[in-house]
Amino acid sequence: MDNFNWRPMRANDLDGVVAVAASAFPGHFESRACFEERLRLFPQGCFALAATDTVKGYLITYPWPLGAIPPLNSLIGKLPERRDALYLHDLALHPDMRGQGQVRPILERLVRDTRAMGIPAIALVSVNDTAAFWQAMGFQPAPDDDAIGRKLHSYGDGSVYMIREL
Repeated sequence: MDNFNWRPMRANDLDGVVAVAASAFPGHFESRACFEERLRLFPQGCFALAATDTVKGYLITYPWPLGAIPPLNSLIGKLPERRDALYLHDLALHPDMRGQGQVRPILERLVRDTRAMGIPAIALVSVNDTAAFWQAMGFQPAPDDDAIGRKLHSYGDGSVYMIREL
């Protein structure tokens, strides 16, 4: 079996990223253009779990205002001026890579990198009943907020906005 490791994402990884996203989030489609844009806007926050050119996972993050949720499957154009959180847009593994301890190492790196940037928190939207997983990784549900609740609607039932303060 190939030895898969986390490394900075490259443009030629995007086909693999799209394939992993389709397997991990079948009810939350995002176009290749979304992934391309995030990589272009903030390459230092994009990683691939890969062996040579085979991608079996990815992580996409970028600076974003705490308490704000970017719309699903939409281009953001540019990064906002207010950057009081690092938004964890996606972390996904191909089904045959799950349960092998691949998540914790990249999250530990993400925490170190986020602290080094002087950003005080990491935020995400938990989908597909993964809130307990994210809590085990140090994230907590944000306090109830009507505006956040309306934004979460497009992410589906059971979606939760979560924050890990650093």
